[in-house]
Amino acid sequence: MTESFRRSGEYENPYQGDQQQSGYVQGEPQQQPYLQQQHASAPVNPEWPPPPAYEPASASKKRARGPLALLAAVAIVAAAIGGGTAYGIQELTGTSTTASSSTSTSVVPTSQKGTVSGVAKAVSPSIVEINASSNAGESTGSGVIITSEGEIITNNHVISGASQIKVRTSDGKSYTAEVVGTDSKKDLALIKLRDASGLKAATLGDSGGVKVGDQVVAIGSPEGLTGTVTSGIVSALDRDVTVSTGEDQGQQQQQGDGRWPFEFGGQEFNGDTGSSTTTYKALQTDASLNPGNSGGALIDMNGNIIGINSAMYSAADATSSSAGSVGLGFAIPINTVKADLSTLRAGGSD
Repeated sequence: MTESFRRSGEYENPYQGDQQQSGYVQGEPQQQPYLQQQHASAPVNPEWPPPPAYEPASASKKRARGPLALLAAVAIVAAAIGGGTAYGIQELTGTSTTASSSTSTSVVPTSQKGTVSGVAKAVSPSIVEINASSNAGESTGSGVIITSEGEIITNNHVISGASQIKVRTSDGKSYTAEVVGTDSKKDLALIKLRDASGLKAATLGDSGGVKVGDQVVAIGSPEGLTGTVTSGIVSALDRDVTVSTGEDQGQQQQQGDGRWPFEFGGQEFNGDTGSSTTTYKALQTDASLNPGNSGGALIDMNGNIIGINSAMYSAADATSSSAGSVGLGFAIPINTVKADLSTLRAGGSD
């Protein structure tokens, strides 16, 4: 959706050219109208003063009102569409920004709106599989493409301690990625693909508008099964989830079956979280999450990303490789991610 705007300085000058102005002399309606040329030396009828001379300064002021009025109109429209402001600014300025939208903006075709298959088809090209390697082993996670040049949001624990990061997109292409910034306190990381362009960026929604009971879709690579789609609802809001912030955070996940340790409700799950931890508010969902979903997307039925999947509860023993989802998953709200993007792009807060 593109819109065409006349840029400042390109407005038509109402005084340009050899336009003519016409009028009748007051009190003599039967006479022919006099003609006043823009550069005429004297009026046709000397009894009446000529029209005001063209004043460039005034015209400049008049032209200046155009952009101001346009910006005011844009501001009103942006307020009406909520999070669509960032997209509007991108269209007007031509700058590369993260696609952003409110939960009311649909990126799913009208014929498939509100369906899991429609959401999966629209968003799957923006979800990737991440393989991180270190001296401790390898781990598999997921990530969300947020710019066409290959910026990807994932969990910090997916890539923490990694010496090499490989990314595979939904069309099977493989890339090498570099870490741009990490924020262990929010369990977030930003990585960038090398030599990537033309990728489909996901639309970041507004987690502030999410309600309990809203239908959601999760996409990720559980157990290395790329592009796996599950669905469910938002079960609760503002759940306190505690994760490790230590350097061994990634190493803990890279060992064994790839599960990550976290705490919820005063209990530890999937292993010891260690002495260095942080707590964040999370969305709770019953959409099935399994090892490998971490860093993937939680999506509303309009195709907007509302959370980054980050933790799951497992009823199985922490040492069992058969641990799986029992309908208690947690995701970092996307508003937390958006608020942290500038910090991550600057290298993070670690």
